[in-house]
Amino acid sequence: MSTQENAAARYQELCRLIHHHNYLYHVLDCPEIGDADYDRLFRELQDLEKRFPELATPDSPTRRVGAPPLARFAPAPHAIPMLSLDNAFTEGDLRDFDARVRRALKVTEAIDYFCELKLDGLAVSLRYEDRRLTLGATRGDGSTGETITDNLRTVRAIPLLLHDDAPDLLEARGEVYMNLKEFRALNAQREEDGEPVFANPRNAAAGSLRQLDSAITARRPLTMACYGMGAGAQGRFQRHSQMLETLRAWGFKVNLEYCRKACGVEEVVAFYREVQEKRDQFPFEIDGVVIKVDRLDWQETLGATTHAPRWAIAWKFPPRRAQTRIRAVRLQVGRTGAITPVAELEPVRLSGVTVSNASLHNWDEIARKDIRTGDQVIVERAGDVIPYVVAALPELRNGSEAPIPLPETCPVCGSPAVRLKDEVVPRCQGMDCPARLREALRHFVARDAMDIEGLGGRTIDQLLGQKLVTSVADLYTLQRDTLLQLERMGETLADKLLNAIEASKKRPLSKVLNALGIRHVGAHLARVLAERYRSLEALAQASSDELQAIHEVGPEVAESVTAFFQAPHNRELMERLKQLNVLPEPESNETGSAFSGKTFVFTGTLTLMTRPEAENLVRLHGGRAAGTVSKKTSYVVAGSEAGSKLDKARALNLPILDEAQFMEMLEQAKLQDSTK
Repeated sequence: MSTQENAAARYQELCRLIHHHNYLYHVLDCPEIGDADYDRLFRELQDLEKRFPELATPDSPTRRVGAPPLARFAPAPHAIPMLSLDNAFTEGDLRDFDARVRRALKVTEAIDYFCELKLDGLAVSLRYEDRRLTLGATRGDGSTGETITDNLRTVRAIPLLLHDDAPDLLEARGEVYMNLKEFRALNAQREEDGEPVFANPRNAAAGSLRQLDSAITARRPLTMACYGMGAGAQGRFQRHSQMLETLRAWGFKVNLEYCRKACGVEEVVAFYREVQEKRDQFPFEIDGVVIKVDRLDWQETLGATTHAPRWAIAWKFPPRRAQTRIRAVRLQVGRTGAITPVAELEPVRLSGVTVSNASLHNWDEIARKDIRTGDQVIVERAGDVIPYVVAALPELRNGSEAPIPLPETCPVCGSPAVRLKDEVVPRCQGMDCPARLREALRHFVARDAMDIEGLGGRTIDQLLGQKLVTSVADLYTLQRDTLLQLERMGETLADKLLNAIEASKKRPLSKVLNALGIRHVGAHLARVLAERYRSLEALAQASSDELQAIHEVGPEVAESVTAFFQAPHNRELMERLKQLNVLPEPESNETGSAFSGKTFVFTGTLTLMTRPEAENLVRLHGGRAAGTVSKKTSYVVAGSEAGSKLDKARALNLPILDEAQFMEMLEQAKLQDSTK
């Protein structure tokens, strides 16, 4: 056997051994060898790859140390959306959930639930092809995440190569998090090195995974636990608990030792109480318990809304509270001119974080709670939500406390502050208010808007301070010589920023709509509107009634959109952006196919794919997938054992397709797309 062949054989054996020991240590927590022996194997593998670089494969354990830095993250569409979970905050909420489940399933007996600890980390998706990790992504907005494969390869609890009995194609989903012991050690080291510490384990995990340089991620003590699957092998399981047990057997870490099967709602309540009592004894941060219907066929029957499955709920722990004093009240001005009060507090430790500011929401809340400057107050913080003042403690007042008046002028520009009817906050009326413009610019350049990389808050402040921009449109008039006058702006950075500004001129229509900051129109509704209209001009001409005919657009949104485009200064802005060649691209999923603009509802059991997979195909071809049948439904696709949805479709005289007809329609749509 040649030297090359010997090296290849030893390389394969080393990879197998290291993967095996990673599984034992990080998944089963029962190592067979010590750290020194493991390090010896790892160094031998590194040496082989240096001498024979052609042997290195993407699933090599050496990839745990990181890959070359990226310029930015690529988008990663999810074939099956990564939905959020509805929340329960009380036992009553949980019992209502149980009643809804039994009512929907038409059963009276106790439901078998599977209870898991709700880890406080970052949800990710892992795709395996031929048992090798090929794609790792964040949850993102549920439909599209960010590709962070190189970063996830560095997490040792994530298998790079699955066991032999795993399917060739598999998508696993789980939570990346940081154990408390490692989190504290990381913060202690950062403090010693003079670096800012992380506020909590979740922020540390999220920040570590979103590093463009995966070598940095590799140095962070991250781990990951699977909680389910996206696609690949669900058909072989009958229960969610069985799926998790099998995922562990295939090589994934699953926190089964902290899970509990529960027969009926009483056992769920007992488990929640037990976990809540032991909350501070767990090695990681949790913020509740996730309860799932264990039977997968019942999960399929229950289905999901547009944002959450109906077969699962997260029963959150009560938020943690602390007492402190309000030193002063600071007024903030947002991009819409809204003036909101923020309490400056005597610093207090709360859930492992030092809190010095808290939201007061608005003056109605201030009056209802009778909050005054100087008050002793109860502050609450739940997860990563901004802390807020729950209540004042008037019995502790000494007479020095002062009311918090409603402002009559803007604290930044001095323009009148007017509180309109039915609104809870006053708004600055100054169109040239620096605070409004600053927030408008920050929103305009954000990732889910015009995505102008490199234009951060410090640069925006300098542009405003030197009066180089007075409108978002002025960004497109910036010159290289002008940028070079800014602090810390060299030639390379200036060129990159100008290139990013130029690239933003061709953003999709949905991003431009979001960037404009129309009230009540965020990223999601911007996509809804962009799927209906192909240009800003077409949307600007839409009437309120026409807009309200669109699913998810109500009177408030319709009024806000029409008012925005009727305002003279906004029409001037649109015209100026057009003159500066800011020309939004139509949404890529507007194919003009038979799916475009149509709403599909699926019912019954499909044989060629799951319902979520079929619904995703509809979206990819410009259509909309809904969960309920209405007069606005374009087609109902009926599989075997279709139920009440089919009956309602017949009653409404709606077009009904069987699976074969739907597949034929899909093939026609694909053919139309290929000719464009």
